[in-house]
Amino acid sequence: MSEMRLSATGSDRFKYLQMLVTEFQDTDSDEAKEQVLANLANFAYDPRNLEDLRTLQVIELFLDMLTEENENFVEFGIGGLCNLSMDRGCRDQILQSEAIPLVIGCLSSRREETVLSAITTLMNLTTAASRVQTINEAVLQCMLRFSISESPRLHNLASVFLQDCCTEEQVARAEAQMQGHHPTALGIPLPKD
Repeated sequence: MSEMRLSATGSDRFKYLQMLVTEFQDTDSDEAKEQVLANLANFAYDPRNLEDLRTLQVIELFLDMLTEENENFVEFGIGGLCNLSMDRGCRDQILQSEAIPLVIGCLSSRREETVLSAITTLMNLTTAASRVQTINEAVLQCMLRFSISESPRLHNLASVFLQDCCTEEQVARAEAQMQGHHPTALGIPLPKD
């Protein structure tokens, strides 16, 4: 992979990001693809790169990674979406791509980083219009399970999700539905520490 550094000019930045996307598409090496995905996910954190990443269809690339068997691809894909979803324009594009079921699917990962990114992405994707999708019964029960996790990061983030994205009534209804069920009986394994 090229070691070119991003300069201050937008044109050079676009060319470098374009080179990364092309490298991802052209290589057969999973290791090289993982490196490119990790780089793209990091670049998605910088608002100066958002327009270029949208132009290069990196959102779609990240979404495609969520169905891969390679857990690194999934982790970097959801990490990139998490970073992009903080921007309103990217959030709207992600929502238009009907990505919510794919993001929810990441909640069942055995990797804590993947789950944390999925929870944060769901929080970022929750709008008045999307709330019915991002906060359904399965998600609520999953967040309740995560809120009793021994992992402080998972416990805290799930608790914030329940507090900030859900109504007290929704949480109470989900808790009532879980009464008498052992928390691990929901079919979603807790991530490994």
